[in-house]
Amino acid sequence: MAGSTPGAPPQTTAKGPTATAAADPWTARLRTRLYRARRTLRRTGVDYFRGDASDWLAFAAFLAAIPLLVLLNVWFPAWVPPTALVLPILAGALLLRPGTLVLLYAAAALGLSTESVIHTGERVASEHPESYVFGVTPGAALVVGAVGVAGLLLAQFRSRVGVPWRGGGTMLFDLRERLRVQSQVPKLPEGWYADMALRPAGGQSFSGDFVVAARTGPGRRMLECVLADVSGKGMDAGSRALLLSGAFGGLLGSLPAHEFLPAANGYLLRQDWEEGFATAVHLVLDLDTGEYELLSAGHLPGMQRLSGAGRWEVKEAAEGPLLGIYDGAKFEGVRGRLNRGDLLMLCTDGMVEVPGRDLSEGMDRLMGEADRLVAGALLQSGSRGAAVRLIETVAKDVNDDRAVLLLWRG
Repeated sequence: MAGSTPGAPPQTTAKGPTATAAADPWTARLRTRLYRARRTLRRTGVDYFRGDASDWLAFAAFLAAIPLLVLLNVWFPAWVPPTALVLPILAGALLLRPGTLVLLYAAAALGLSTESVIHTGERVASEHPESYVFGVTPGAALVVGAVGVAGLLLAQFRSRVGVPWRGGGTMLFDLRERLRVQSQVPKLPEGWYADMALRPAGGQSFSGDFVVAARTGPGRRMLECVLADVSGKGMDAGSRALLLSGAFGGLLGSLPAHEFLPAANGYLLRQDWEEGFATAVHLVLDLDTGEYELLSAGHLPGMQRLSGAGRWEVKEAAEGPLLGIYDGAKFEGVRGRLNRGDLLMLCTDGMVEVPGRDLSEGMDRLMGEADRLVAGALLQSGSRGAAVRLIETVAKDVNDDRAVLLLWRG
């Protein structure tokens, strides 16, 4: 063949589909490796932020920071004091496990000793040792040690609870939001309005007061609301309130109205809590006729403003026993009707109960403020915010959980 060397294999240059086919295996293998690396990195990151992964990466970073801080202290002692070692200690307390944190503390103690030795040598070698002001003082060592002890206690608490600090705050926020969402009144048909506000004791995030509400019955023309007050207040009662609100929400609408409070009472008794009682009022309202029934378990009576008469009426049923006291309790109800312009108000004892003052006085004051704040333009326009204004006006500085539920017909 012309142009070829005898005995040598023919040299060809692959082009077109043949070249693409040869390159594809390399591209496919590269893409596979990149996908595996990305998936491993993502899984590692998720596990780490859930607290399930090894903390060696964070430990290595904090460990590397200690000699860096030691060097900076030696070079720039006026800008980087010995107490700067608390920075990796604090970060380690939030991210590391207790066993790994102890190793970091050992490295920090070694770094502090190194700084002390170096500054002591510089002081001795100085022409004016008495004017040398840098070094590790007993106070600095005490500060670093105290922060280390506090950090170790924090790490042990995280380990015992099993929730990393990154997820702990998120979990609490999620629980608070769930309680808030569960306390919302569902959307009502035209002509009906509702407003509700909760305020925990002491400005905390969790409250022992809660509301659960649902549209039930044929065509969802019935509104059922339960306003409950768990024993205790604030954070102490918040966890029980969250558990009970979920249970009460599941029971609401799945049982006939007169069976709800007995079922709730039985559920509370089965929890066997040391401080396991609660009060509750159960409202069952027909959204077509405005007729309602209030069933009480040791709770404050409802208060209805009659628009035609321009006065308030206390809807006090035969007060049933508290929930969680004894089995087989019976709960009686009181009936009423909401006409156009009428307002029904339910609240917890934090709104009306003040030491040294009769309960009826507190209720009279609440109804008077509601008359002034709610019965005017707010009631007619269906605007929200009246419940918050009532709490701010009547019980702003009360160290107790407070809840108000307003329901009116326009």
